[in-house]
Amino acid sequence: MKFLTSGKVKDLYIYNEDTLLFRFSDRVSAYDVKFKETIPRKGEVLCKFAEFWFNELSVPNHFVKRHSDTEIIVKKMDMLPIECVVRGYFYGSLVSRWKKGEVQVSSGTDTTLAAKLHEPIFDPTTKSEHDIPIDKTKAIEMKLVSEEQYKWLEKTSIDIYKKMTKVADNTGFILADLKLEFGILDGEIILGDSIGPDEYRLWPKDSYEVGKIQEAYDKQLLRDWLTANGYQKQFDDARDAGEEPIAPKIPEEIIQKMTNRYVAAYERLTGNSL
Repeated sequence: MKFLTSGKVKDLYIYNEDTLLFRFSDRVSAYDVKFKETIPRKGEVLCKFAEFWFNELSVPNHFVKRHSDTEIIVKKMDMLPIECVVRGYFYGSLVSRWKKGEVQVSSGTDTTLAAKLHEPIFDPTTKSEHDIPIDKTKAIEMKLVSEEQYKWLEKTSIDIYKKMTKVADNTGFILADLKLEFGILDGEIILGDSIGPDEYRLWPKDSYEVGKIQEAYDKQLLRDWLTANGYQKQFDDARDAGEEPIAPKIPEEIIQKMTNRYVAAYERLTGNSL
């Protein structure tokens, strides 16, 4: 097995001629900053969530099988250079971009923090060190995808989001948004990468309240701590000055809370025990 590359969270290996092995780690990043601390059991949760969702969704995907508690085997394919983001709630970067006038929302949309949108919206980005939001025109101009591919990705991504929201809803969760990636295999577009709490925001329904920061069962817990303590602004200021942001030490209570919530989300949503 030959090492191929490392991402923010997982390491990739060539498994054989037609497949890759994804090894999920306990590493964590937020706002495109990597941290020295790890989140215990995070890799196992991400791995088993990927297995669950790929088996749950009735769309062609690259998943072959789970190889261990932290590894899956997937088919090789040519990944499309676009991240397919679907948003169902007015939250996250959508809020800040709307305030800056960088994105429009449909007439009558409730722009209160965490309000549910009338319909999910497709809000893709580039795939880069710092993802850039794009629309259909930009995606085609940049030759990331064709117009036909963009339309297919938009419809399929929203359909997948709706399917996943039903599963989440039945287990007491709100799936606020979702990031998907797709690739081409044998001339067909299929679902790829992984799906888990690093790719979506998951909120418990019993504590959901419009107008407030939501209780996060995903990586947003770390983002919220960073924002509340001024680190997000420090990261932005450093990048504006052409410097690399310096990651602060994550408090032990945040690390423990993230582990507990990742595990609880998996067990509650899937019905499986870790």
